[in-house]
Amino acid sequence: MSRSAETGSVRSPVTADDVDLAVRLAVDVLGGAPVEGWGARAGSLEWNCWETAEHLANDLLYYAVQLGPQSPPLDTHVPFALTRKRPEAPPVFVHAERDAGPAGLVQVLEACGALLVAMVRTTPPGVRAHHAAGVSDPEGFAALALQETLVHTHDLAEGLGLAWAPPSDLCARALARLFPEAPTGTDPWRTLLWATGRAELPEHPRLTTWRSDSTPRP
Repeated sequence: MSRSAETGSVRSPVTADDVDLAVRLAVDVLGGAPVEGWGARAGSLEWNCWETAEHLANDLLYYAVQLGPQSPPLDTHVPFALTRKRPEAPPVFVHAERDAGPAGLVQVLEACGALLVAMVRTTPPGVRAHHAAGVSDPEGFAALALQETLVHTHDLAEGLGLAWAPPSDLCARALARLFPEAPTGTDPWRTLLWATGRAELPEHPRLTTWRSDSTPRP
């Protein structure tokens, strides 16, 4: 655990095990989705469910490859080429085979998550690599992956008509690492949805813009 210099409170770090659990829970939920539902809009996003799951898989793999080089770049990402299937779709560098169907898509998501988990477990904590939310360490990339997995599975669950309520402790660790200014004393899951522009909190209207902070914490 680490202690916050601002408040003196103890912060429980995000770990590879947290990412592993979040991805496994997401895979379990998405594996039960109706086959015909993947073309539906994913929650409040402009993307459909297939695109959103593909984007999530790409996020997890993207975080893994940033930590891969012996000397990771600090001013830009590792230069994989990004493409879009349509103008409104998210940019990705890995696609799931359409012929493999939703089961194949979920397997791609699971595999990308496993690669990130392995990288977070084996990369020395002093390593730094580029991210738009701030040059980060392995724990920061784990936290970003945790945020993306929890929140995008929420988007997918809304679009696919599934129930999704992740463990509060995972949400709390993601918040403490990436959103240190978020309200405290509120439900961690609801607060994470608020911090990512997806919900309101008492006395805190829904955000129209938001940004996580992946820079290392003391």
